[in-house]
Amino acid sequence: MANPESNGLRAIAEPAASRTVLAVGALWLVVALLAARQAAAVLRLPPRRRLADLETWIGENGVLRAGQPLYGDGSFTGTPFAGLVLKPFTRAAEQALGVGWTFGTLLLVVATGLVTARLLPGPLSRRAALFAAPVALVLLVVSVPVRNTFTLGQTSVLPVLLVLTAFLPRCSARVSGALTGIAAALQPAVLLFAVLLWAAGRRRAAATAAGTFAACSALAWAASPDDSWTYWLRHAAGAGLGGPPDSPANQSLHGLLLRLGAQGPLEIALFLVLAAAVAVAGLRRAARYAADGQWLLAVALAGCVAVAVSPTAWQHQQLWILLAAVGRVGRRRADRLVWPAVVVLVMTLHRDALVPKIEWIGLIGENAPLLAALAAACAVPFLTRAEPEWLRPRPAPHASPAAAGAGRLPLLRSWPQPLTRPNLLLELLLIRVGYWAYSWVRGQAPDGRWLAEHHGWQILEIEAALRIDVELWFNLLVARTGWLESAMNFAYSAFHFLVPLSLLGFMYLRRPVLYRWGRTSLAFATLLALIGFWMYPLAPPRLMPGLGFVDTAHGPQDLDHPDFGALTGISNQYAAMPSLHVGWSLWCAVVVWRLTPALWPRVLGVLYPVLTTVVIVGTANHYLLDAAGGVVVVAAGFGVRHLLIGRTAEQAGAAGIPELPDPAGAADGAGGADAATGTDADAERAARERRPGAVPGRGAEPELAGRTASGEKAGAPGES
Repeated sequence: MANPESNGLRAIAEPAASRTVLAVGALWLVVALLAARQAAAVLRLPPRRRLADLETWIGENGVLRAGQPLYGDGSFTGTPFAGLVLKPFTRAAEQALGVGWTFGTLLLVVATGLVTARLLPGPLSRRAALFAAPVALVLLVVSVPVRNTFTLGQTSVLPVLLVLTAFLPRCSARVSGALTGIAAALQPAVLLFAVLLWAAGRRRAAATAAGTFAACSALAWAASPDDSWTYWLRHAAGAGLGGPPDSPANQSLHGLLLRLGAQGPLEIALFLVLAAAVAVAGLRRAARYAADGQWLLAVALAGCVAVAVSPTAWQHQQLWILLAAVGRVGRRRADRLVWPAVVVLVMTLHRDALVPKIEWIGLIGENAPLLAALAAACAVPFLTRAEPEWLRPRPAPHASPAAAGAGRLPLLRSWPQPLTRPNLLLELLLIRVGYWAYSWVRGQAPDGRWLAEHHGWQILEIEAALRIDVELWFNLLVARTGWLESAMNFAYSAFHFLVPLSLLGFMYLRRPVLYRWGRTSLAFATLLALIGFWMYPLAPPRLMPGLGFVDTAHGPQDLDHPDFGALTGISNQYAAMPSLHVGWSLWCAVVVWRLTPALWPRVLGVLYPVLTTVVIVGTANHYLLDAAGGVVVVAAGFGVRHLLIGRTAEQAGAAGIPELPDPAGAADGAGGADAATGTDADAERAARERRPGAVPGRGAEPELAGRTASGEKAGAPGES
């Protein structure tokens, strides 16, 4: 007779397994699309612009002249061994229009992703093992070092693949040492991995690595003595080759000191001291994590040391930093994503996306990869596998998932709603990157003048039909009234960011559950506004010719050559529908209404979008229908958030519901899961017994029945 309980578990497990297979298949499809896009981006370039650095590997017209030096013009940055071994391949690749080289590089990247997934520390759940390889490949393909490698035709992926293969569990000492030595002959800083092997107790492999490196370098010296002399002695292992060493592309300590203004013998001495300190600290930490069985993290830390202490570490040589994302940091589950998110963003985005273009903070963005490498090598407290939080981070208190409403809504009703504030560093970083992406997309939206003005005439005709075309006379009234014009210009420029950011900061500090609700709704509304900018480019009233509108902020303009200084460079002037000034102000009004029951704050909150509408019309920046569009996208933003997640957990948090361990908290960041320990189970049972209305020793009902201090019955945690 079949066991009903086992049949029920099987019925639950089968849909979950199907969803996992579909998700993995979709992720592999993303990998294929990204790889195809990257290959197409290279191959569609003209032959002379394709794989620019290949021209430094081959002679004129693909023929190497006898005696031609590798370092004649200083553009070739590889070792003499690299020039000796790889030049035949580069010549053949260029003669084949770069197709073979591009797809060969793609195969190296795929192999690197597979080996990286193989080196992940165990134990891994089946789900984590399925996702590991495609996730690694996605991150590799979108990273700046790999994109740079594809574009320039570099070989920097090969040393990384050789070293990763050398540290595979079943790799023998002889093979491991030989692979490391060959990688070091291609990229001298990789010789630091021989030190890691020695410190980790694999001394035979370390000796083999040093011997292989020496043999390969000697072979290259015998074949090309002049090139070897130039590389090793004249340029001190490649220092000075390639671009200027003080370029932001050089993310080494040497490059940083040069950018800070240090020069001459003092700079060299300071660089040597700092490099020695970083090498000692970083390699000791790498050996520690190697002894803990985290070989991928150990390789990443040693690679970060290599980036920092190299005389030059160009973008295509910084792939080691991305591998450091594997380290687990944070004892709380809410903090576990901070470090990998920082590393991935640093290694995939331009520096302007990470920090604003402000002079005093620009140095951080300019040196973000180096700072990430130094932090990984010397400072970040990665967890060891012996610590209980490595597999089971401390769960955050959360409300029960929202109960299903009509039909199958909310769509993500199994999504837990945390009752605590999110990690501040991760939140600030994501907000900054999100706003940068918003600005970039808005700037890339269609901005053809004819189409934007045509849409402007459409808006004016609709408003005339509705008899709400009041923009012109009101704008002229404002322009003739000095104090009103100044007040509106100030309000238009000052409050748009100040008020929403202030409300977000207050909610983060005092009402974290409401903060999550508000910032998610605002993000959806802004995303919908971007769709409007793309689909309906619109000239605002101040840019409509022949109608007499006055640009109160910039004065009369030549509409044939509209130039508004810095504003034109950072913003699409035809992104007017919908008006986010009105949209964000309406969001502020809704948030204030939810924050307080007091009358006057609510009245001021309601007046704020009304006054904002008056300001955008009076300054000739928007039409009334733009304001209506802002109302629509904000309402849709709140609606989408409710559609996905349902009601907020604000009431549950305010009612003082005790900490509830997250049921997913037993899973590690990679997806592995173990049963909760007895201590965790005792804590959960004690928390349940402390709930209002719970009988000691029996726990509480799932819906947390009870009453608040005011005597009202507390609803389900998913209700508000």
